[in-house]
Amino acid sequence: MTKEKPHGIDYSLTLHGPDGERLVGFDNAHSVRGRKHGRPQDHRHRLQTIKAYEYQDAPTLLADFWSVVDAVLRERGVIS
Repeated sequence: MTKEKPHGIDYSLTLHGPDGERLVGFDNAHSVRGRKHGRPQDHRHRLQTIKAYEYQDAPTLLADFWSVVDAVLRERGVIS
């Protein structure tokens, strides 16, 4: 474990559209613009937004990721 990665893991889960655009992403591998002095922190990307993400554990991370993926795919008419 490190100060930048207190969970002891690096994670990066992403979903990209056919054109390569990132639609959904959850990660802690880099600093986020406008956040605490550029320090790496857990966060999620959803379309064009970036928000802090409170990592709890791996099962919760996976459930949260798939929940957002489902929502974005529904919004885009890929699934019903």
